[in-house]
Amino acid sequence: MKAVVMAGGAGSRLRPLTIQRPKPMIPIVNKPVMGHILDLLKKHDITEVVVTVQYLADFIQDYFGDGSSIGMKIHYSVEETPLGTAGSVKNAQEFLDDTFLVISGDALTNFNLTKLHDYHKNANTLATLALYNVSNPVEYGVITINSSGHITRFQEKPSRGNVMSDYVNTGIYMLEPEILDYVPPNTPFDFAKDLFRMLHERGYPLHGFIADGYWCDVGNITEYIRATANALEGQIEGMDLGNSIGDGIWAGQDVEIASTAYLKGPIYLGNSVQIKSGAVILGPTVIRDYTVVDNEAQIDRSILWRNCYIGERVQTSGAIVLRQCSLKSYATVFESAVIGDGTIIGEGAVIHPSVKIWPGKEVEPGAIVNSSIIWGSQGRRVLFGRYGVTGVVNIDLTPEFSAKLGAAFGATLPRGSIVTINRDMHRSPRMIKRAIISGLPSAGVNAWDLGSQPIPVARYYTKISNAEGGVHVRLSPFDQRVVDIRFMDREGMNLSKNAERNIERIFFREDFRRVYLDDIGSIDYAERVRERYIEDFLKHLNTKAIQNNSFNLVVNYSDAPIATVLPVILEQLKCNVVALNASVDVTNSFVDQSQFQKTLKQMQLITTALGAQLGVHLEPGGERIVVVDDRGTLLKGITACAVMTELALRDAPGSAIAIPVNLPNIFEKIAKRHGGRIIRTDMESDALLQATYANNVIMGGNGRGNFIFPDFQCAFDGMMAVAKLLEFLATQNVLISDVALNLPPYHIADRRVSCIWEAKPKVMRLISEKFDHYANQTEHGVKVNLGADRWVLIVPDPDQPYFRVTTEADSQAEAEALADEYAQVIEKISPME
Repeated sequence: MKAVVMAGGAGSRLRPLTIQRPKPMIPIVNKPVMGHILDLLKKHDITEVVVTVQYLADFIQDYFGDGSSIGMKIHYSVEETPLGTAGSVKNAQEFLDDTFLVISGDALTNFNLTKLHDYHKNANTLATLALYNVSNPVEYGVITINSSGHITRFQEKPSRGNVMSDYVNTGIYMLEPEILDYVPPNTPFDFAKDLFRMLHERGYPLHGFIADGYWCDVGNITEYIRATANALEGQIEGMDLGNSIGDGIWAGQDVEIASTAYLKGPIYLGNSVQIKSGAVILGPTVIRDYTVVDNEAQIDRSILWRNCYIGERVQTSGAIVLRQCSLKSYATVFESAVIGDGTIIGEGAVIHPSVKIWPGKEVEPGAIVNSSIIWGSQGRRVLFGRYGVTGVVNIDLTPEFSAKLGAAFGATLPRGSIVTINRDMHRSPRMIKRAIISGLPSAGVNAWDLGSQPIPVARYYTKISNAEGGVHVRLSPFDQRVVDIRFMDREGMNLSKNAERNIERIFFREDFRRVYLDDIGSIDYAERVRERYIEDFLKHLNTKAIQNNSFNLVVNYSDAPIATVLPVILEQLKCNVVALNASVDVTNSFVDQSQFQKTLKQMQLITTALGAQLGVHLEPGGERIVVVDDRGTLLKGITACAVMTELALRDAPGSAIAIPVNLPNIFEKIAKRHGGRIIRTDMESDALLQATYANNVIMGGNGRGNFIFPDFQCAFDGMMAVAKLLEFLATQNVLISDVALNLPPYHIADRRVSCIWEAKPKVMRLISEKFDHYANQTEHGVKVNLGADRWVLIVPDPDQPYFRVTTEADSQAEAEALADEYAQVIEKISPME
């Protein structure tokens, strides 16, 4: 016996699930719903089927092929235009020469088809309809039968007052081939509404078979969730969910479950699913292939399709998340919400119940979404953030994305240009770097591979070579799952906003420059990268003064590429170095906060024990330093910046130093001692870099361990900061502890106040109006001056949904109280929803 599987439905009531796939391809637990139907047919020895297709027909044909891979023989009947249920089967009449079964490819059932066939043969009828008993039949075609099984009445979705039976038409029919002679060719014609009613009116006996078992018409979101839960709960007898690992949990191959994760079935985990530390999964829940559920996320009664990333402490409750979605940390998705394919939900965003987000959208961090997002510009239209192009590797930043990004950057540069490209040691940046390299030559740009250099070396080499720009790919210092891609101009500085927008424009329009064969760019390794840096580096120091002091140092190289550069410099400066973590380790590119603090403590102890004059920790990229003085005291970032400012102005009285607006007034006091001046900049690093480039300053510092010495290069350079610190100590014959002890006191406090994105402009306006008489406008915030050494700075964070509040006062207690006071002011005028 053959079967006809009707698979032409568009599933409009299931959108957005069916926007990129036909309804029969909606997955129920471990396979498409049509896959479960084919399993049922095979169970009853039906191995030759005709599949009628219309909406996104190629999707089904490509997936199942000719059926040989599943032990079946599949024919396809393609409708050019919708022909209705009977019309579509009529279209496949050439394959049907004996009793055949018609079954929907988008309903879930485990009916005994053998019993249906036997009943049909015994009834000697043209058609037998499989009927099912439901408690609320008004949404279905209702069938009334007599005691012998003859159908006596058809009702299509009757009202509650008119319903005459609780048996409904399931769309599963056993038919004789001659019934198709009553169906007009190439004409929309339906079994239930047209053919069966016509035959009944003409007196042909039609039978109803009351089926036992499970049946669900997966016609809307609610029914889809119900069918999935029923499958997990074992209500569909005979359904194969794969390998059971006990406690109501089924798992595919290579599943990883952290020992501290908590799972309560029923749960299905697809191939290579990863459940990280502290995650909580409560069934009934489906998590399909290659999805990652990160630390302490909570998944409750949800359906997560394949290739998704669920960030730290995300919460989903009764939600559906489609393929290749990324839910960033602290996002929340409530009951019956649907997140469309390829959507990004930003950090801390909240998706309200029953909201539907169409594919390819991006919800901003902290946004509260209480209505569906279908049209409009909510999709991602911005690539660049504070740290360049940033994203979770293989979720946001994939090889194909990165190749396009390289091509977009190349298209903004003249044909034949050179671009340097650098990375840190981790394998994630290595993969992304190679993808970017593949995109550059397609635009006629030559790529010079720097290998794996400290960031200051890459910037310097870009500046002194003939390159038009550069790229550095690093593992984020804040999150090991994240990769940052930083683009540079020909000076080795970060790209301007206009240049970034040009890349975004080309990327999103896909307006790439594709050059002809002879113009494709080359890929080469750059020559003498470290050597050029070291040679020029030493020319900008008083090397003799440093050499004469023979400094004893403790230096932590963080197992990073700086261990291939700075030791050479310190050796030439005749320093005696106790090196920590001096091997270049591919696996140690990220250190969490507890490890970092442990490393600093170790450096303090060693510096004290050895009587070293200085201890320095360099972060892996080589841009930031942490300083321990000769007494083993760990200097705070602001204190270290103040020490360096004091020493720099002693060395060059009357000069200018660039400092961000959020640092305390101690810097003005130091400058006054030496007839110097402080240039205040915006808090973002690019503003500080631009200030040192354009204002003839001798140094810039941000109070977080980053220093710029523009005489060498306008870039954060931790190695030059170490060397200049040694030079100052040598030429001034001082100890760093003495300098620190003689600094003016300062007291500063910080707060973070949540605020939804949409409210930020209004809140900033209200703050400006409230403090209009005694506030100064900074470029991106408001600074309220309350007297000598008493001020409050309020700045909206550029990447996250909150305000940053920084205060200075005469004591630490007063600074903390001031920060609390102004945080409350913002909270009162900042709506939470």
